[in-house]
Amino acid sequence: MKLIDGKATAAAIKAEIAEEVKAMMAAGGRQPHLAAVLVGHDGGSETYVKNKVLACEACGFRSTLIRYEADVTEAELLQCVSRLNADDDVDGFIVQLPLPKHIDEQKIIEAIDYRKDVDGFHPVNVGRMAIGLPCFVSATPLGIVTLLQRYGIETSGKKCVVLGRSNIVGKPMARLMVQKQYGDATVTVCHSHSATLKEECRAADIIIAAIGKPDFVTADMVKEGAVVIDVGTTRVPDSSRKNGFRLNGDVKFDEVAPKCSFITPVPGGVGPMTICSLMKNTLAAGRKEIYK
Repeated sequence: MKLIDGKATAAAIKAEIAEEVKAMMAAGGRQPHLAAVLVGHDGGSETYVKNKVLACEACGFRSTLIRYEADVTEAELLQCVSRLNADDDVDGFIVQLPLPKHIDEQKIIEAIDYRKDVDGFHPVNVGRMAIGLPCFVSATPLGIVTLLQRYGIETSGKKCVVLGRSNIVGKPMARLMVQKQYGDATVTVCHSHSATLKEECRAADIIIAAIGKPDFVTADMVKEGAVVIDVGTTRVPDSSRKNGFRLNGDVKFDEVAPKCSFITPVPGGVGPMTICSLMKNTLAAGRKEIYK
């Protein structure tokens, strides 16, 4: 069993991006600028945004954090999006999800200029990704594909099961893995209502677990030599930790790992690669590589 180290891989990629930014600026180019909009004080969102700001520093980007309290109106948030769309100094921006229940997330996502949508959530980017056109690819799926490539894991022709069908991970992940230039795999999407879920998993060469249920994938669902990618990051109470919780993946790591050829840990697997992919998209936005 080999552990896939997302933290080390992300650090290496951020160092590569930093060198590219230095070269860009030495040639008279602009420093890429990423803005993040954070609503409320959700613990997970606070951590994610803080890590994104740190990643910008590591990559040599400018970053701007715009904060609103949880009672911000939808109209105010839409005005903020409009201002960022119009600001030529901002290459890309994200609105950190989830948003408070009184705000229509999809309306906010669709208001973002797809040419600045470095999260890859706008329907234009989602549609272009689905048919293999250049676009900003959703950060978590892009991070997973990058990990598979960097570790030399063969995906072409392999049976891949994606657990989960969310718009952020499950659906785009399946679309990437089926495409020739990314996974070139035979892909099955399973979810909570899949009647043959365990059988599908047992037949899989690669399992990508993004179902949001701690310890959902157990040893009896994994064949010998499978590659297991754990996207889950559920906070579970843990009195032994200073903050009172730990991050738990969708995979029961201790019993599944011995059967795997490769497996990602939680934390330190997919999480750092998600932020790293956001940095890659921001670099592409700064260079105007995708949308001239």
